[in-house]
Amino acid sequence: MEKEPLYRKIYDDLLRGIENGKFPSGSRIPSEKELAEQYHVSRITSKKALEMLAERNLIERMPGKGSFVLGQDSESSEGEKAENPVLEERSEGAGNSGNGRSEYGRGKSLIGVILDSFGASYGCDLVSSIERECGKRGFHLVLKCTHGSMEEEIKAVDELTALGVRGIILMCVQGENYNANVLRLSLEHFPIVLVDRELTGLPIPCVSTDNYRAARDLMELLIEKGHTGICFLSHPFMQTSSVAARFSGYLDAMLEHGLMTNEDIWIKNLGSTGAGPEEAGKKEKADIEQIEKFIGEHPEITGFFAVDQMLGILVYRILCRMGLEKEKEVVFFDGPEEAGDLGFRLDYVVQDETLIGARAVEFLTDLMEGREVPKKSFVPHKIVAVQEGHGTAI
Repeated sequence: MEKEPLYRKIYDDLLRGIENGKFPSGSRIPSEKELAEQYHVSRITSKKALEMLAERNLIERMPGKGSFVLGQDSESSEGEKAENPVLEERSEGAGNSGNGRSEYGRGKSLIGVILDSFGASYGCDLVSSIERECGKRGFHLVLKCTHGSMEEEIKAVDELTALGVRGIILMCVQGENYNANVLRLSLEHFPIVLVDRELTGLPIPCVSTDNYRAARDLMELLIEKGHTGICFLSHPFMQTSSVAARFSGYLDAMLEHGLMTNEDIWIKNLGSTGAGPEEAGKKEKADIEQIEKFIGEHPEITGFFAVDQMLGILVYRILCRMGLEKEKEVVFFDGPEEAGDLGFRLDYVVQDETLIGARAVEFLTDLMEGREVPKKSFVPHKIVAVQEGHGTAI
């Protein structure tokens, strides 16, 4: 007989306690730490049990205060509120305040999220995770997309702060320039957490993949397969922290293995990635011509390291058109986790967007509650090695 998971036992015990009145409506139940000590398990295990109860709307988890049993109906009696100030705090904002505005409108539980962009290759799971984690913590979310525009990022920060958000999760626009509004908010200790890209020199926490380590892992795959001439391909945003880290990983791997590398085998000005609809066609055509010319002039290059999926697939299609896809190989960042039958033979990095999103909300909550968080937090990645159309995670 299969042994019952420990988190399930904790969940069942708490559920029975709620059902038999041991933990009545409005009462506080044991914390993650208390449950971990009681059942001799890790806090990850006790946290999962509490999250399962919260997902069933049996308890309310309130950061910095604890977990409290919800009533069978949505309203608590005045007596319960008087005995439990947390319940009273929950009930605030359900109606209108004296000036006719709800607590929602005053930003009591409003969180801003500003993303450069998001899509199937990277970002959709990140947004989904942030939204889900905000829901668990009772936050309302306002999403803004900047589409690579610093002006739009500045505007988004202004609009969100005007709404009265309690904190902001930000994927900053790529490039060398910093948003002056973000710098000001940082100096004022306004809660901000960065995702995917850090702002070097600013004391703002960032949750991301270890791009340097992931790049080294990709390079090791290429080098182990016998590739000694490897081209680095990127858009012009080399000052962006994630792109810079990927280039450092590429460069250090080449040097460590004694392989020659110089600017002649780097293409760092490709323009179609992130271009607007009107420019994308022209820029992609220019990129294709540049890459085709490079391949013709450098027959010794058999490996290609692309900083994102769009560039990786573009290079692969060019190789196919030139009949070189079996002689040369491409690796890139941000492929789909489940490879399936993709019809191409590439290796790529999968970032754990779900964990990045959840951790970003967790850190933002900590900042809003006055707790310290790490300035850098790296989330584990996976390398998917695709052979003959089938992916294997490493």
